Amino acid sequence: MNENKLSKRLEIVASYVKKGSVVADIGSDHAYLPIFLLQNNIAIKAVAGEVNKGPLLSAKAQVERCHLENEIKVKLGDGLDVLKDEVDVDTVTIAGMGGPLISQILENGKHMLQHVNRLILQPNIAADAIRKWFLIEGWCLLSETIIEEDGHIYEILVAEKGDAKTPYSDEIEKELWLGPYLLKENSTPFIQKWKKEYEQLEKIASQINESHSTSKALLEKKKSVGLKMNWLREVLQ
Repeated sequence: MNENKLSKRLEIVASYVKKGSVVADIGSDHAYLPIFLLQNNIAIKAVAGEVNKGPLLSAKAQVERCHLENEIKVKLGDGLDVLKDEVDVDTVTIAGMGGPLISQILENGKHMLQHVNRLILQPNIAADAIRKWFLIEGWCLLSETIIEEDGHIYEILVAEKGDAKTPYSDEIEKELWLGPYLLKENSTPFIQKWKKEYEQLEKIASQINESHSTSKALLEKKKSVGLKMNWLREVLQ
């Protein structure tokens, strides 16, 4: 992967950036995505944010090599702190982290999102943590994509400010976990992912059943595992 040829997951992230956007890419990894967006006339300006100096220097070197120092700011900062004084940023991308970490970054920096109208997020795991954050904070999930790349399954979520309940039915718990749009599409990567998850839940259920504990925590876990297995049986049948 480089600034000319992105990974499949980052290509999909890029495809959700509106033409003419000003983008902040958090955890930018050599600034490949911002450079691609500028070179392909998708974004007009960008911020590449890094929390550590090593990746920051790599991103700066890459931006300079591409002669984009005037269009891309490379900034050191924790999460959305790099949005300070960047009132033109209207789109935030975060890719390649766990869902809980991405949702924590959003929560810690939500006061920095007042000028942002689009979030494009690619969690490696636990996308449901992000959907729950959207629901609480008033971001409407607009689109979801699921892909397989190099043996891994990735989800890409896109949201804008709006009615956060729009994509959900009365089965909201199930849809938060599986993804309301992905559930309807029922694609091959989606089935692959949840078949594997079902097998893991079967093992957990077996361990719970072998335990002689009657603790409240274990009974709650048994109930949760059973509910998720029922959902997946409906999906995978």
